Amino acid sequence: MPFRKHAQIAAAALSLTLAVASPASADEPVKVKVFIGAMFEIGQNTGDRAGEFQHWYERYFSQSAPISVKGALNPVYCNADGVCGSVLGMGKVASSSSLQAVILNSQFDMSEAYVIVSGVAGTPPERGTIADVSWATWLVDYDLGHRWAPEEGEPGAPTFMPRKGYEKARLFPLNPNLVGWAMHLTGQTNLKDSESARSYRLRYPQEAARRAPAVKTGTHMTGDTFFHGPGMSAQAQYIAKLYGADDYLITEMEAAGIAQVVQRTLGDQRLMSLRGAVNFDQGNPNETTLQHLDPAPGQTAGGFAETVDNIAVIGSRMVDHIVSHWSEWKPGVPPLPRQ
Repeated sequence: MPFRKHAQIAAAALSLTLAVASPASADEPVKVKVFIGAMFEIGQNTGDRAGEFQHWYERYFSQSAPISVKGALNPVYCNADGVCGSVLGMGKVASSSSLQAVILNSQFDMSEAYVIVSGVAGTPPERGTIADVSWATWLVDYDLGHRWAPEEGEPGAPTFMPRKGYEKARLFPLNPNLVGWAMHLTGQTNLKDSESARSYRLRYPQEAARRAPAVKTGTHMTGDTFFHGPGMSAQAQYIAKLYGADDYLITEMEAAGIAQVVQRTLGDQRLMSLRGAVNFDQGNPNETTLQHLDPAPGQTAGGFAETVDNIAVIGSRMVDHIVSHWSEWKPGVPPLPRQ
């Protein structure tokens, strides 16, 4: 066969491959319907131990080409249905700056996108347990305020006071109709559990800590400090109630920062935060806070693999519903079905 014929066949095959892998042409931005932002991955996006992104990648992006974005920590992947996702990075700065780079990049049209912040987290044993999955009702910034050592204040009094001027950057109520839809579609889902997690729960006397995992709603507390212990947990709950939010249910490190970016660029009515609990925010009565923070081999909670799977199972039900009913969701969150 002549060389030119070989070249024509190769070019045609390449064009077909790019058409399958990419949802839009180079000159046309990807019309994003749902964007999924994870914080970290363990190793590769597929084929090894799953972190926060792998199950999303395998569900939606295994045939997608990576799209490089200046200013973002990792590439973005998009499928032909308008579902996109990326690993944004851990902490408020890394994650929010990555998402802002994506939103402002001309390769994407995010003007009608629903954004899901997805990752693992901690939970207080009074309100949650290992492998729970939670949709946020409020996002609260744990860091913006004044703090002092307990011995420098009134005995037993809170050691936190809000910083004036940060009112719009520390508290984000999420769209209650969107949270309602999330619970309508996922609230009764049976979640995966593990024997190691079941055994670990029995170390805690709290009723909520000993229950089987479930889908819940509550306040997600965002802090760059990976806080531990009953005192810090009580302070997180104090801040949540001080601000008028729901009970503190999840401790994480990104969502309030991401919410600022989304609010400023897209508006906040299509933002969701979905977290799975892989640890308690404090030790059991038989261990110190430092022992809980740095456990001995074999003393960890277990259930990580099941939790990251639960997150994707729950989240994908929301993603699939939005995409398959796009004509209803494109203008905004539709009314909830009558019960």
